[in-house]
Amino acid sequence: MVSVVRQERALRTRRLILEAAASVFDEFGYEGATIGEVVSRAGVTRGAVYFHFASKRDLAQGVVEEQFVQDGVPERSCKLQEFVDTGMVVAYLMPRDPLLSAGARLSLGQDVFDDLGGGAIPGWISRFEALLVAAGERGELLPHVVPADTAWLVIAAWTGVQIQSQKLCGRADLELRVSALFQHLMPSIAVPGVLGSLQMGPNRGAEVVAEAAAARVAEEGGAPDGGADGTARVEAQAEVGVG
Repeated sequence: MVSVVRQERALRTRRLILEAAASVFDEFGYEGATIGEVVSRAGVTRGAVYFHFASKRDLAQGVVEEQFVQDGVPERSCKLQEFVDTGMVVAYLMPRDPLLSAGARLSLGQDVFDDLGGGAIPGWISRFEALLVAAGERGELLPHVVPADTAWLVIAAWTGVQIQSQKLCGRADLELRVSALFQHLMPSIAVPGVLGSLQMGPNRGAEVVAEAAAARVAEEGGAPDGGADGTARVEAQAEVGVG
């Protein structure tokens, strides 16, 4: 029992450190971030940080990888809907979740790109490719679609939209722009019978996040923390990212 309690405490501390580190990386970038600032924001000792992460690079890698720990997109029988949902959920959460935002900055920053092996980008190309392969097995793809090539292009386009939205309006229109991206791309990917059923509106991310949160509450047999803050905490746990 003591061992289990210690493990749970260690996991909570690690998560607290990652959340603090994400806010620091997102605000200052990799070069400007310091372990001291992470310690201050996390409210832990420097030793606790180094117990979990050997260096600033390891801490940055942990922030990038954390977005893959939990998946806030419910599994769908239509894999192309799951494909769209993934992109729309990230569009919804990125302005609200420092882990996603920091993961994007770390993945795209020229000062750390090579050091972190492309950040989150390779992982999201792989995930999108897997969804397209599954969609192909269900007959959802047009004959010319090559999952690996299409996944690469979609992630590249999504990333470009994210950068433009960030620079022009601080991601205020990210959901709208990503919705438009999918509405432009999916006719060249999905067979007509599937295309007509896809939900790609700008509110789709928020709807899927709410669906996933309700499912978690039902599984746990309880209720989320009360009020808007509780809802935000539940939403923030739906960690998917494209960086």
